[in-house]
Amino acid sequence: MILEAAMLNVKTGAEQDFEDAFQQASNIIASMNGYISHELNRCLEVKGKYLLLVKWETLEAHTVGFRSSPEYQQWKQLLHHFYEPFPTVEHFESIC
Repeated sequence: MILEAAMLNVKTGAEQDFEDAFQQASNIIASMNGYISHELNRCLEVKGKYLLLVKWETLEAHTVGFRSSPEYQQWKQLLHHFYEPFPTVEHFESIC
């Protein structure tokens, strides 16, 4: 299992629109091969800051399968215009 982590900074004033769009986008990612689960967390201290965690069966399920799919284009269209700056996405593996 691979854990994808992205700190998302949403443009000021667009938080509710982002959360609404993410509800739609959740259905997209959940339908992908190799997807296990995801969660979106809102920061309590910093308005507009979110932590996205996605569990994938393999790294390639995310980096190749999802990112090269037509569904990713829908994901991008729904979400990418909310971010300022664009997030760095990192992948982690469990060691214990």
